[in-house]
Amino acid sequence: MQIGLVGLPYSGKTTFFNLLTGLQRETGPGGKGEVHLGSAKVPDSRLDYLFQCYQPAKKVNAQIQFKDIPGVRFDQGASLAARTWEEVRSADVLVQVVRAFRDEFVSPVAGELDPLLEINELALELLLADISVVENRLRRLSEARKPPQDASLQRAVLKKILNALENEQPVASLQLDLTEREAIGGQKFLSEKPLLFVVNLDQGQFSSGSYPGREAVLEYASRLDRPVIEACALIEAEISELPPADRPEFLADLGIEEPGISRLARVAYRHLGLITFFTVGEDEVRAWPIRRGTVARKAAGKVHTDMERGFIRAETVSFDDLYRSGSAAGAREKGLYRLEGKDYPVEDGDIINFRFNV
Repeated sequence: MQIGLVGLPYSGKTTFFNLLTGLQRETGPGGKGEVHLGSAKVPDSRLDYLFQCYQPAKKVNAQIQFKDIPGVRFDQGASLAARTWEEVRSADVLVQVVRAFRDEFVSPVAGELDPLLEINELALELLLADISVVENRLRRLSEARKPPQDASLQRAVLKKILNALENEQPVASLQLDLTEREAIGGQKFLSEKPLLFVVNLDQGQFSSGSYPGREAVLEYASRLDRPVIEACALIEAEISELPPADRPEFLADLGIEEPGISRLARVAYRHLGLITFFTVGEDEVRAWPIRRGTVARKAAGKVHTDMERGFIRAETVSFDDLYRSGSAAGAREKGLYRLEGKDYPVEDGDIINFRFNV
């Protein structure tokens, strides 16, 4: 999963990127148009417990790839905007970092605080970018010397999408069936990408749980089913530079129950319908993210294609059962391990040993 961080200049986007990845990229306006890439381990206390139980050579967390997309206003020139949109388009998930913090240096340059206005600015730009794509496709269809056989269906679907966009409805709000999707070649639009909001607060706002326009932001996000995370990126980034043993105390003093990467990963997983299963052994314990509803045979293919091809059974125990039993041996004594077939829908927290033969 690659998450694209987007936002207006001075929103604290790169600070948040540094917090998530542990990198130290230069903060400030993205005038150079540089894209920062990094990754982060997804913290999981269940994996930590399994590591202690099995004591393998290594522990492998799930990872999220992050892309810090330049914080430009999208009307700053066609060339720069085109590059920006290409980066936005290639991300699996978008996280918009929204400024709510007050800063004596930032505020005079970035203007008055209006978190909902920032959110609406990006939403409008996503709609306009999608409108441009649809209009271009309609124009190419009308100018084609030899239109495709399904040209009339393509036009109908594209006009349906264009009508929604012109009425400020994102493509995500449309219920396109499989036939309509196939007619437009599976085109994915910016306004249907999964989108989360991170509202970037100052320490006082975080402590009080209040900032200008909070109710309006939450109402807007709720109406569109967009998750909202409220964070103080600057303070968390400073804490992340401390020795690991000292971090929990400072986070607790601020009332932060879990670090930014944990909150973002948890919300992103839930919003995208992702779950985690685990494999264990002498060499490693590993967390594997998959879509909810993935069956055992497909989950085996996540580990290795041979396991999917030669799948026989999945020896499975839930993490909760193993944890309550105190060990794998305890879970076996209680008969909590089970053999599941290829169509078994993997559950979050399953610990699986795939039996296969190739």
